[in-house]
Amino acid sequence: MQTKPFRIGTRGSPLALAQAHETRDRLVAAHNVPPEMFEIVVLSTTGDRITDRSLSEIGGKGLFTLELEEQLLSGDLDFAVHSSKDMPTSLPENLEISAYLPREDVRDAFIGRTAPTLAELPHGATVGSSSLRRQALIRRLRPDINVITFRGLVDTRLRKLAEGEVDATLLAFAGLKRLGKQDVPTALLDPSEFPPAPAQGAICIESRIGDERVKALLEPINHRPTYDAVTCERAFLAALDGSCRTPIAGYARVEGDMIKFSGMILTPDGSTHHEVTGDGPLGQAIQIGLDAGDRIRGQAGAGFFDSWS
Repeated sequence: MQTKPFRIGTRGSPLALAQAHETRDRLVAAHNVPPEMFEIVVLSTTGDRITDRSLSEIGGKGLFTLELEEQLLSGDLDFAVHSSKDMPTSLPENLEISAYLPREDVRDAFIGRTAPTLAELPHGATVGSSSLRRQALIRRLRPDINVITFRGLVDTRLRKLAEGEVDATLLAFAGLKRLGKQDVPTALLDPSEFPPAPAQGAICIESRIGDERVKALLEPINHRPTYDAVTCERAFLAALDGSCRTPIAGYARVEGDMIKFSGMILTPDGSTHHEVTGDGPLGQAIQIGLDAGDRIRGQAGAGFFDSWS
């Protein structure tokens, strides 16, 4: 019998808090228990505190999860809620991703100040983005555009855009929807032309391996199609040693009892890219992603990856 609240770890940004509250609300509904059964614990992460440099300069995706994972391992948290695309492919020993909530829209949102779409931006316009994938895809489609690193919370980036620091920026549409800002984008980008990051739009829950109490708690809210699709995408990322230093896109879709995957790798300047597809039964989600990663690595050749160093 649980006598004290389950402790849910999260970052303190508005989006992270929205995701933690969605997780709590789904648990309350699934188990028919009062909200007081869950305590949301806010932690500041290194990635939140350092906003004047790109993630690739300061150490990568793990900077958004380190402090949360330390408290998971110590037992101070029961589980932690993350944006799945912030998760490194290799987790600390004794921790696992135990559940995914139903995935939101995977598309990237274009927010233009001087033009409503990427195609309509004037020659020499400046676009701000913190994502190397988005930067590379923008340069691939519009090599005449100036692309700069643009970090900060969603509201911070929107304020900088309104103040004229850039002509446009791109954000995940899923995050804007979770913040009630679905009317902000001036255009949504087609995933076939502007493919999403692996795990984009998915909320994951991380917990200790072997904690059967927490596993049983989370099982009813685990959305299996999202679990299978994102597991495939993360395997693709792992096969390429993917991190925030690498422009990689990947998207898996569950169709019946099959998974269909498509992936892309790019040079940071967007001048060269390679694409790959794969499909197979749901039970082979990891292998489909790994095989796609191996094949695209072979297509590109060893010299291609030198551009990432």
